[in-house]
Amino acid sequence: MNIEEKDIIRLAQRGDSKALALLLKEHYSFLYKYLLKITLHAQTAEDLTQETMIRCMEKIRLYNGKSKFSSWLITIATNLYMDQLRRQKRERTWNNQEITDARSLSWQFAHEKDGWTDLMEALSLLSREMRIPIILKHYYGYSYEEIGRMMDVPIGTVKSRIHNGLQQMRKEMRMDEEEAK
Repeated sequence: MNIEEKDIIRLAQRGDSKALALLLKEHYSFLYKYLLKITLHAQTAEDLTQETMIRCMEKIRLYNGKSKFSSWLITIATNLYMDQLRRQKRERTWNNQEITDARSLSWQFAHEKDGWTDLMEALSLLSREMRIPIILKHYYGYSYEEIGRMMDVPIGTVKSRIHNGLQQMRKEMRMDEEEAK
């Protein structure tokens, strides 16, 4: 690190927004190229670069100068990427568990003669975002407003999810009927 960069970093740490902007501008391309190499995906690299820059702005005062500034940025970026991978893995695991649970429930209903209906099968194929408001509205009778509050989404989003989910279910059930013929 040269003297000039050290000075710019000190100014940025003291709240000089122009110094911080200059510092980020100087390292943006380097960081993006690094992330592109490790993610192999341009949009992911771009998103992570932006997120790293935001994190840098929030934590610039924590930079202690023991390593190169670019190394500090790479550490932040790598940690953000690893966190993203862990989140994606948890989501995949959760989604796979949800599918397994739906199959198990289907088998249980079929063998208990409680009737895992075609409707339940179609519901199991919907995303949670669509399935939950449909169940709340049509099985439990909640209003759009109540569902919006429960799910912390606008009423229009609730209506849209219910409408699109029902359309998807109807399509799925028609396809099943055609296959049965």
